[in-house]
Amino acid sequence: MKKKKYFTAILAVMLLAVPAIVLSIKATNERQLESLAPKANSLEVSFNYQRQAGPGSNQYAVWIENEKGDVVKTLFVTSYTTKGRTRPGEAPMRGYVKRPACVPTWVKAAKAEEQSDQQLDAFTGATPQADCIQTFTWDFTDQQGKAVPKGTYKVFVEATLFGESDIIYSGTFTTKDKAGEIALTSELTKPDEKHKDMVTNVKAVLK
Repeated sequence: MKKKKYFTAILAVMLLAVPAIVLSIKATNERQLESLAPKANSLEVSFNYQRQAGPGSNQYAVWIENEKGDVVKTLFVTSYTTKGRTRPGEAPMRGYVKRPACVPTWVKAAKAEEQSDQQLDAFTGATPQADCIQTFTWDFTDQQGKAVPKGTYKVFVEATLFGESDIIYSGTFTTKDKAGEIALTSELTKPDEKHKDMVTNVKAVLK
């Protein structure tokens, strides 16, 4: 009888231990799979762009900052922002000067007023004339093409929807991160229902 009770007690202990063993094995397997995941060596930023009618819209910028808040590389900024639109009889004027609400966060962060036209030309591009998917890639280099130090970085996408309606998407990541999507947050200065779909489905993926 004592042997039977002893055996029953041992069996009960073993059954109670099974879930813990299973969870331990599962956690170990997950860590092993995570360690096998490839380390990211580039960042891809994409979003759906829908061209808006009229002036005061269709301007956006994409850039990377280090953990100090310094811009290490601007991937793209629309041409009106940096070049403006010169009309007959008018002196040339940068777009952000004529229209201060034009991607103001990028203008301030990148210190646009301190950059020459040639420097700005390096990452300035034409505003798409039709709806499309915009994609930009960062290869972990700075504006001079040199590899950035290991550390924490932040990606930004800023879009001037219309007038003073401006939205900024941002997300933080490190150079040690594995491949995968970065969580983004967004901040909107002023709602504009008519132009809210100018930039949508914003994604930042480490590859």
